[in-house]
Amino acid sequence: MKISVIGSGSWGTAIAVMLSSMEHSVTLWSYDVAECENLKKERENKPFLPGIKIPETIEFTNNIADCANADLIVMATPSFAVRTTAKALSPHVKNGQIIVNISKGLEEGTLFTLTQVISDEIPNADVAVMSGPSHAEEVSRKLPTTNVVAAKNIKTAEFVQKIFMNPYFRVYTNSDILGVELGGSLKNVIALCAGISDGLGYGDNTKAALMTRGIAEMTRLGVAMGAKAETFSGLAGVGDLIVTCCSQHSRNRRCGMLLGQGKSFVQAQDEIKMVVEGVNTARAAKALSEKFSVEMPIVDECCKILYDGKPPQDVAASLMERASRSESESGFLGV
Repeated sequence: MKISVIGSGSWGTAIAVMLSSMEHSVTLWSYDVAECENLKKERENKPFLPGIKIPETIEFTNNIADCANADLIVMATPSFAVRTTAKALSPHVKNGQIIVNISKGLEEGTLFTLTQVISDEIPNADVAVMSGPSHAEEVSRKLPTTNVVAAKNIKTAEFVQKIFMNPYFRVYTNSDILGVELGGSLKNVIALCAGISDGLGYGDNTKAALMTRGIAEMTRLGVAMGAKAETFSGLAGVGDLIVTCCSQHSRNRRCGMLLGQGKSFVQAQDEIKMVVEGVNTARAAKALSEKFSVEMPIVDECCKILYDGKPPQDVAASLMERASRSESESGFLGV
């Protein structure tokens, strides 16, 4: 297949390398001319994926028009850049073009998922989403990984599944595009909180509670918005939540740890040097919870830390001292 990967961060680069190794013809797009030239020259993405050699068969471009003539377009830009990138791509896209979004996040303001953003800018495209527990660092080293791809048309999901499947990257299909995308987005907020817990010196009990109650919040919001509850028990929900809350590769967890240790968000961002998607998603998730009248106390407390200056050490008391209730009341696992 001829495949264009739009976005040359760690995940876009890892996916481009993987698809090229499967003998697909791959073009990798970067918005930055200097970065594009450096990738061509060095054949390594040293800032984001050091030590992973980029095959000579991969072509590079910073002209987005070059990406339109493909059997599949893979969108791998940070969430904040998805709309502007899709808008630039739109005039060049043929009717029925399959685009699979592999980025995770929500658009502030509109509160759209990223597939909704892409469809809004490129209405003639057939848009799917692929998500799940998949750190770029491990996929690039060919460690066994599983993802799920969702699309409105199951034939589209199966087409993407066939392209990506290989001995170390297994892909399942799903028809719940909203649930898959919400799972991949909302888990970043819970991972921030798990990192804050680690930074404060709390233990495994605390993290397990955050993850369990976090998936309950994610599921309640998803169901209120029209997603399927079972999607959040799968790879895009609990699977991605586990890896993002626990992994050394998780930038959301690392950011939370630094916040828990007393650093400001600016200091944490300077240290991580990569986009921390959970920060913007937290605000969007809170807005969605208010729009759909869903209680999300962990998300609420995360926003208070990020945007209201609430000391992280005060959050545990706020959550632990909430009114007692049954786990099974008020919908999925209570509130």
